[in-house]
Amino acid sequence: MRNELTKKDIDEMQAEIDHRKLELRPKLLEEVKETRAQGDLSENYEYHAAKQAKNHNDARIRYLERMIKTARVIPEQKVPAGVAALGRKVTIYIPGDDAEECYTITSTVREDSLKGLISVESPLGRALLNHHVGDTVTVHVSSSYSYDLIIRKIENADDEGEIRAF
Repeated sequence: MRNELTKKDIDEMQAEIDHRKLELRPKLLEEVKETRAQGDLSENYEYHAAKQAKNHNDARIRYLERMIKTARVIPEQKVPAGVAALGRKVTIYIPGDDAEECYTITSTVREDSLKGLISVESPLGRALLNHHVGDTVTVHVSSSYSYDLIIRKIENADDEGEIRAF
């Protein structure tokens, strides 16, 4: 499966890669070198911790590079106001639960349901796309379960609502 990313997502991921390669990696390599010089490696916790931090950094770099390499870039589209789309904050009402909830539709790497950020790939995100205020939408979670909701409000999301760490 290819992740759908915006140009902004890719730019932020590239910036993190550059930071990890140019600033963090040299520091971690130096730390491994210094702790290795402390003697017996079999009982040297600092050495193992430094090596683990270096390996974690390298793994993160590989992950981000793979994400960029395999990504499908979502083209920027001019979507009229009042239409649920990527980057829009949608307030929904779920009659079955008598609950109102707010979600921001994001790309796959930004999703964080605990913060109200849902992916365009999620069942809810797919269901909301291209609908308007007042529309009743059916969300198909699986072949045996679905639910209805009503769109109450659609607005542009602020950038603050989309801040996250990759």
